[in-house]
Amino acid sequence: MHSQFWTSLTLEDKEETPIQVKINSQEVDHNYSWDLFSDNIGPTGPEDFGSVGELIPSFEDYYNEIRIRYIMGLQLMIEFQCEALVREFKVSPLICGLAGTIWLRFVAATRVFDDGWVDEAINESENQNQGELPNDEPRSKYNSEPQNMYGQRAVTIWIRSLKRKIPLSCTLAISFLVCHLAREAVLTTDIVKWSLEGKLPYFAAFVEIEKLIGPPTKACPISSSSMFRPLESVTAQKMEPLSASIAKSIGLCLPPVNFYAIASRYLQKLSLPSDKILPHACRIYEWSMPPNLWLSASELRLPTRVCVMSILIVAIRILYNINGFGIWERSLSKHNVSSTSNGVEEDSDSPSLKDFKDKDSGFPRFVDDPYKIPVINTLHLQESEMDAAELLSNLEALYHGIHENYEYSKDLPTYLQHCKDVVFAGLEPSFENHEEQKLIEELWGFYQNKTDSKTTEVDCDNYSRADKQKRLRKDEERSRTFPHREKKFKENEGVSNSSDSETRSENHDRSKSTTQNDQNPKDETTSTTSTLKEESIKEMKQNMEENRFYYMPPRKQLKKFGYLHYVRKRDEGSLTYSVHADYYILLRACAKVVQIETRYMHFGVLSFEKRLVWTEHKINHCLHMTPPNLSCEFCTNSISGDGLEESLGLSNLNI
Repeated sequence: MHSQFWTSLTLEDKEETPIQVKINSQEVDHNYSWDLFSDNIGPTGPEDFGSVGELIPSFEDYYNEIRIRYIMGLQLMIEFQCEALVREFKVSPLICGLAGTIWLRFVAATRVFDDGWVDEAINESENQNQGELPNDEPRSKYNSEPQNMYGQRAVTIWIRSLKRKIPLSCTLAISFLVCHLAREAVLTTDIVKWSLEGKLPYFAAFVEIEKLIGPPTKACPISSSSMFRPLESVTAQKMEPLSASIAKSIGLCLPPVNFYAIASRYLQKLSLPSDKILPHACRIYEWSMPPNLWLSASELRLPTRVCVMSILIVAIRILYNINGFGIWERSLSKHNVSSTSNGVEEDSDSPSLKDFKDKDSGFPRFVDDPYKIPVINTLHLQESEMDAAELLSNLEALYHGIHENYEYSKDLPTYLQHCKDVVFAGLEPSFENHEEQKLIEELWGFYQNKTDSKTTEVDCDNYSRADKQKRLRKDEERSRTFPHREKKFKENEGVSNSSDSETRSENHDRSKSTTQNDQNPKDETTSTTSTLKEESIKEMKQNMEENRFYYMPPRKQLKKFGYLHYVRKRDEGSLTYSVHADYYILLRACAKVVQIETRYMHFGVLSFEKRLVWTEHKINHCLHMTPPNLSCEFCTNSISGDGLEESLGLSNLNI
């Protein structure tokens, strides 16, 4: 890859460029072929011995050196990233070949090696500074360098032009693009996270780049840190459009994302049964094929991972019947159920199951009237509700347990090492100070020894403290949930400092004051559980309001038992999102896994549901479409069968 690149980009006549990049022969990998460099056999000219006069680079030397050095540095950065993806994250080695082809075609598409690029960058900088007075006295340090008419260094102008046409973030975009072409389940969120953690060379790659291409030269007096160190991280929202724009610039047709691999990964992260959900989700995907699964160059469109999760949410809602029936609310108060004649537990607030009986089938049987309640097997509904209650319980616990932690934040030594290798990479003292380095090593060793000695003590203290807190929480929860049992437990246990007579008198007085509560422990438990239910619903409402959602109570009067479609309503100029708690629990957990706001995840689900409804309507319209009446003189409905035969002359045929 190196040799092909340098062969196509090197100058036609090397003798005209006295300033060339020099690489130490001991640091160059022998697997690479550098056509631009010397054969590394020793000094080849008097300038290598520090002769009397220094060679002054020409105008052409400056822009040629800057351009080649910048392009080659980005190419090395892409190679480092592909090697890390293959070595650390087990990505297919196919991406290395794809990256080389895409990179060369992208560089050619930017036209930075055209003859007009040099003057174009200079003219553009002068047009931006129109109206300002030229600087007639430039800094003496840069007198020998080319400058524009306003006294600005041409070196910095060309660097800014290169970074604008080929930004540093395009290296991450190409790495993601080749993973997408190789059908790997690598997401933009993964690329961003790995680059921040330093596992994917991006922020500190300039250190290795300088080792390969050498330090700055006379014709390129810009440090490798200024040239190849990014100032900020690229977001996952901008990486997909950047990758799509690169593919569009080189005329590359992209496939959709690998739905099966990404959906399997999301289901595993959500701790959901893949064997039950994934086949149905794949059928929905193959039947609908939404265009949002293709990369788009528009930054306003939702990412592809949102569309993948939207398909999973629709499949989960269909399989577990999450359509606003108050499954989560009923799970908060299991005691408030009454046994029906068929042995099915029914909540007083839930719709009656007597209207949904069907002896023939265990699945909903929809009728022609969309507002007529379909019949359904009560046993199937009960099993589906039990599975849905367990699903919502797991998702609610998962939502509070998911935290996107970076590896460098697990402890202080790891964070300090990350700062040394990534954040402050390449920074060294301005002069050699062995005493300072020795002092740093001694302090670091002292810190490590103190940390190791206190580890066991801290662990023991934390364990005992956590154990006490856990027991206190259990006692408080038990006393709040079952107050009558707690009272009986305290009565049986007694007080150690009181006499037996005082204990008997206290128990006698307590029995008089709490006679009604002791006679009806079920009523007390019911009131406590209802209070807990109200508190849980209040917390859910607060969480929904934080994400600009509104709580809808469970459905009671059913007009349609099938799939429930939510809509957005405009209230006083703003959009409101009113949903049930069952759907919201599923939605927010999936949004947290996808790493996107809950409102955007809801918008993705609504868009996909709208496409499904449109597809069903078109299919139904095509199935019931009748052929139009033909007005041809030979195929008209006004002519009878005998008249049609006579007009065509079929009676004269000898058949």
